[in-house]
Amino acid sequence: MNLFQLLKASLMEPKKQAAVRILPIGKIMQYVFLIVLLMTIISFAELALGLDSVTDGVDGLLQYIEEIDWLLYPFAFIFLFVSTTIYHFVKISFFAFVALGLLNIKKRRGEYRHVWRTAALSVTAPTLLSFGFSFFAANVWVTALISSLTVIYLYLAIGYYPKIPPARIKKG
Repeated sequence: MNLFQLLKASLMEPKKQAAVRILPIGKIMQYVFLIVLLMTIISFAELALGLDSVTDGVDGLLQYIEEIDWLLYPFAFIFLFVSTTIYHFVKISFFAFVALGLLNIKKRRGEYRHVWRTAALSVTAPTLLSFGFSFFAANVWVTALISSLTVIYLYLAIGYYPKIPPARIKKG
């Protein structure tokens, strides 16, 4: 699967979200870093464009920022990328633990490494929605509600995991 197919599967195909459990982890990491990079670039553009409007009232701060402009932006971009990456990986790991519970509830077979890959795709649509609503200063409850969509995506995807075979009874 290429990265565009992974994006398409993450948005609307729970069966393929479950199927990514057998993909190499490198392909999933490429996908996660691509999503993080896109979010970082958009956030950085918002920061760079919004910085001038924030500093219009304070002349000294504006002059200081203009003097270190060449230094401020690269460090801001790197800090934004690293913090977004850490946040995104923690979020994926948290939802992978939730998915382990869903595996037990639905009596499906899987390991943490499998559900982590599925969770990496399942968080995409809610993350992009939350990211879009952040530009409109959405309420915290709206963001939490959107994040709960990840659990729904995981629940649907886990339905396509293989079932646990029934226990065999030993004959004495």
